[in-house]
Amino acid sequence: MDWPAWFAWFDARDAELAREVLQRGIAALFLVAFLSTLNHFRPLLGEHGLLPVPSLLRAVDDAERRIRERAERAGEKVGRLGRTRRRGFLGPTIFRRWEYRDSRLVAVCAVGMVLAASLVLGLPQLGPPWAPMLAFLALWALYLSIVSVGQTFYGFGWEMLLCEAGFLVAFLGSREVPPPLPTIVLVWWLVFRLEFGAGMIKIRGDRAWRDLTALSYHHETQPMPGPLSRQAHLLPTWFHRLEVLGNHAAQLVVPFLLFAPQPVRTIAAAIIIGTQLWLVITGNFAWLNWITIVLAFGAVGDDVVQWLLPWLPLDAIEAPTDAASPPWWIAIVLLVTALVLWLSRHPLMNLLSKRQLMNASFDRYMLVNAYGAFGSVTRQRVEVVVEGTSDDPRDPAAEWREYAFKGKPGDPRRIPRQFAPYHLRLDWLMWFLPLGRLEEAWFLRFLERLLEADAATLRLLAHDPFGGARPRSVRARTELYRFSTREEHRRTRQVWMRHPLGLAIPPISLDDAAHDDRDEVD
Repeated sequence: MDWPAWFAWFDARDAELAREVLQRGIAALFLVAFLSTLNHFRPLLGEHGLLPVPSLLRAVDDAERRIRERAERAGEKVGRLGRTRRRGFLGPTIFRRWEYRDSRLVAVCAVGMVLAASLVLGLPQLGPPWAPMLAFLALWALYLSIVSVGQTFYGFGWEMLLCEAGFLVAFLGSREVPPPLPTIVLVWWLVFRLEFGAGMIKIRGDRAWRDLTALSYHHETQPMPGPLSRQAHLLPTWFHRLEVLGNHAAQLVVPFLLFAPQPVRTIAAAIIIGTQLWLVITGNFAWLNWITIVLAFGAVGDDVVQWLLPWLPLDAIEAPTDAASPPWWIAIVLLVTALVLWLSRHPLMNLLSKRQLMNASFDRYMLVNAYGAFGSVTRQRVEVVVEGTSDDPRDPAAEWREYAFKGKPGDPRRIPRQFAPYHLRLDWLMWFLPLGRLEEAWFLRFLERLLEADAATLRLLAHDPFGGARPRSVRARTELYRFSTREEHRRTRQVWMRHPLGLAIPPISLDDAAHDDRDEVD
């Protein structure tokens, strides 16, 4: 049997550059994700965090124990029932068997960052195909372990997207073999679900996307504006309507062209990359836009790039012309392809459903997920302002000083900074507070940490108005924010105009917090 002839179709020799960008780009984003986790996880979710992981794991263990006890009393098969129910509690994480400690979280992040950096440098790619495969699978497993216990602070769509992308690019091979076509096609399928899912959820979710007014609000009300968001917001109405039309075209039409022959496929990728770059310069969406750009590059063909940029030395990254994928590698890639296609039935049905889910995972390992963002657009920006005082909070003359966040709007004169692809999880969740319930457990604990002047918590902020000292009391107010007009900016030099709305959380002290904790225990 002539094995190479039978599987000649398997090698995508026009995707060498795409493989380089995919592997190095996804690895770079893993590096950013582990760095963000290293800096933020412990004060948010660590042993003494706002939502401590050890408490979560104890609660999960208790719930599973109660299920087993009920099953035993009912005479049911404990093993099967326990496995079935466990899926609803927690995703796979090494912190179940390897008890969580902050020091172990640091070790996980350090290993992840070293592995990611080696892939960015292209070191495992110089070896056999299994070398980058094992490196990416290790990144996927380590980050999945973090996301599974990350609770609301890791409940963003780009967390599961990074897990899925990391798993996929593990099967792109090394420079010893040509890129496998099945894996490249699965990358196209991921980009299709990512873009088309976002487009459909917008059309189904909010009238503003249908009447072309959504982007007249979005630049101002998005979770974390960037330095150019105000300029984008002040563009004329006709431009915002064109933005919405361009978004619909890029997300509802262009994704189908990813499966067309070259050069159409490369043109489709270029359109997606262009629209994502516009989002990069007008907002801060962690690594969502950057990972979409990297994944879309999977549809770019070497021949098209060589025609456009003939000076680019693509020969340096190409597999040897006589190289062919070995049988064991073909078998692994085809098995993974079959698995992903089988799991894809759930997100495919979700795309077709009138009750489309946004950012949903259908398996515990986050291998094939459903995506979508901004199905609805908020019309006004309400910010939660956190303040503290060293005076008697009952005194009307008490001086209240505002805590400044790194990315969340605060000081009206401060121009928003660019943080993406770095993820500020606390700042993002602060945006969600006015849209839901202000008495979130994590937020109340955050206020307690401010009363304690907890150093780890204060490092999450841009400015502590008390210089590390304990305030006597803290409170939270709500204010309406909007971008200043050009005339207002000339007159006041303010980026934001803000108007007080009311008191969201009345003044609390450490005595109040301790009393609330005793009530929870009782």
